[in-house]
Amino acid sequence: MAKTIYVLNGPNLNLLGTREPETYGRATLTDVERLCRDHAKRHQLDLEFRQSNHEGELIDWIHEAGANKAAGIVLNAGGYTHTSVSIRDAVSSVGIPVVEVHISNIFARDSFRHHSYIAPVASASLCGFGIAGYGLAIDGLAALAGAGHEA
Repeated sequence: MAKTIYVLNGPNLNLLGTREPETYGRATLTDVERLCRDHAKRHQLDLEFRQSNHEGELIDWIHEAGANKAAGIVLNAGGYTHTSVSIRDAVSSVGIPVVEVHISNIFARDSFRHHSYIAPVASASLCGFGIAGYGLAIDGLAALAGAGHEA
């Protein structure tokens, strides 16, 4: 049975392609999903791809991934990265690898974006690679799973 990677997207990511294209590019969330499915398939991984503008729903999905013993989570928490202790606590509690992803380089933007509640409890963080960061995160999680590493 194939292992599963969860790709979870937070608030406003449903607007990719039209929201601030100078910052986030013109790729849509459908494009991101296609990229993720291609990378997962290369590693013979199943993929759960989801987006929500609601913090509690993201937390429920993180818990679900942990309960299902997923191979890992790719998490773009959007603005919740900088505000949500609850998402941080969910990531910390599930015991599976989590890679935090940001399309833009958060350190080259507004100073409030420089702090991530998630980064200290994530296995890795990627920012500034555009949507390619999602594929890099899946490749990294596949490498961790292949090496038998835990979070």
